[in-house]
Amino acid sequence: MQSLLIVRLSAIGDVVMASPLPAVFRAAWPDVRITWLVEPQVAELVSRHPQVDRVVVWPKAQWRALFRRLRWIRLGREVVRFVRELRAEPYDMGVDLQGLLKSGLLTRLSGARERVGLGSREGSGVFMTQVVPRGGDPRRIGSEYRYLAQALGLEPGAFFMQVGLRPEDESVGAQVAQDQGVRGYVVGCPFTTRPQKHWVEAAWAELARRIHHERGQPMVLLGGPDDREAADRIQALAGTAVDNRVGQTSLTQAAAVIRRAGLLVGVDTGLTHMGPAFDVPTVALFGSTCPYLDTGRDNTVVIYHDLPCAPCRRNPTCDGCFDCLTGISVDEVMAAVARLLPTTPIKESS
Repeated sequence: MQSLLIVRLSAIGDVVMASPLPAVFRAAWPDVRITWLVEPQVAELVSRHPQVDRVVVWPKAQWRALFRRLRWIRLGREVVRFVRELRAEPYDMGVDLQGLLKSGLLTRLSGARERVGLGSREGSGVFMTQVVPRGGDPRRIGSEYRYLAQALGLEPGAFFMQVGLRPEDESVGAQVAQDQGVRGYVVGCPFTTRPQKHWVEAAWAELARRIHHERGQPMVLLGGPDDREAADRIQALAGTAVDNRVGQTSLTQAAAVIRRAGLLVGVDTGLTHMGPAFDVPTVALFGSTCPYLDTGRDNTVVIYHDLPCAPCRRNPTCDGCFDCLTGISVDEVMAAVARLLPTTPIKESS
């Protein structure tokens, strides 16, 4: 095997969960060149991956804008340019981890001699030379990707997630750590794109206050620009117990902040999955989804109330009550924190 293409276009959490695969491929084929095809918003997650040699970005949003503006000639030129870039290497194998029509078509356009699709649907199987069903133990994080490796006859090993960071990312993490001093900090990741995956804002504020009071550590809130209003509301309720950095960091800068944290508490969002990736003690709060119960790390606690209606994923039936998450109490989360961090950190002298 000389050259391999991985196709996992998005989203943050899925890219992070798939991140152990390059190391598995490298262990089987030490001299292989690995290219990862990805969308722009998550490209930085794999651009510094230690086992990825090349990243190709699919400019989906640009193509869509040109299509809507009827810029056919320009669109055609961009498609040709992209295909040339994608085919700059002759791939022995292309692995479509997304299993959708768009990812399958892009895998076919790569010219890869062998094309393996993971759980191919939407008709994408016609572009593959082999389709591997999604399998594995659903309780284990990234189990479908681990299962794919085994189906290809590879040894998955420990299969821990990897996120590469640039020096400039590390400097942001170091600055946050310096700002908090010897007491350290806890990271809070409250935000996702779906309300049925959100914990209650007032609960976040109470949790931050209690951690600050009992452990002397502030909660550093992380999230994207669209999360600023919700973060401001949590900060208004929590006061000085919260250090609000929402919308102030890039994706990899946020990862660097997480890497230096003493603890991460988060809902089912991509940033939360970075806790286990960096071996940071993590409390994960799941409701409408339950992507895993086991991360392979002893310092992760998953809180999930297995109600009759859960997991509902994208189709809630509770008329917005979201009992699966509102039923998670601050006391329950604090008990998990105490289990992971039984000792009290040094507080700053007054």
